[in-house]
Amino acid sequence: MRSGRARDVAHKGGGAWKVAYADFVTALMALFIVLWMMNSSSEVKQAISGYFRDPKGYSKSMGAGPANAGEGLRVDGSSMAQMREKIEAALRAMPDFQKMRDHVQLSVTGEGLRIDLMETEQGMFFVQGSPSPTEAGSHLLRALAAELAQMPNRIVIEGHTDARPFRNAVPESGYGNWELAVDRANAARRLLHSYGIRPSQVVEVRGFADQQLLNASDPNDARNRRVSVVVKV
Repeated sequence: MRSGRARDVAHKGGGAWKVAYADFVTALMALFIVLWMMNSSSEVKQAISGYFRDPKGYSKSMGAGPANAGEGLRVDGSSMAQMREKIEAALRAMPDFQKMRDHVQLSVTGEGLRIDLMETEQGMFFVQGSPSPTEAGSHLLRALAAELAQMPNRIVIEGHTDARPFRNAVPESGYGNWELAVDRANAARRLLHSYGIRPSQVVEVRGFADQQLLNASDPNDARNRRVSVVVKV
């Protein structure tokens, strides 16, 4: 038997129909989302499924957060893939690219297209322990500038080092990894500008020292010493 309150609500019509209507609209919206996802690209499906499985971890892996300043979800896969192919083709056309190909890495992140120039023990793109570019480094940055100058995208330049400290350098004085990371990033910026990159294209220069290691299992790995050019979405 219903209580007097329940009978009064039923008699007056109550708000049960509003709840039912809200449930119907929610279900309809969910249906539209499912239909949209079924017809979306594989990149979109992967981005959405990855985000819901692990929102924090997936955002970090896609280049988000303070270190990589990404937007979280994957960028437009087709446009980034085309940009990557075009830049790779330009680099392969360099006469001496075969000598450095294993030290140039292109990857798509949440921030855009990342181009890592990874060092060797002897110094591939910069003189060892110095912000001065080598001849190979200058040639590669010239080839990059020729392609990037044709694009409207903004550019970020990063400098990274390994964990080996400079002799006689301490955090409060001396020339150390922080100074080297920033100086190399700025040296790359100056070369890119001299080779045709517009002043307005470079929107940020970052120096990370050894805080964003490429090979965290070996902090002294020479590949951790790198300059990264990020072509933003």
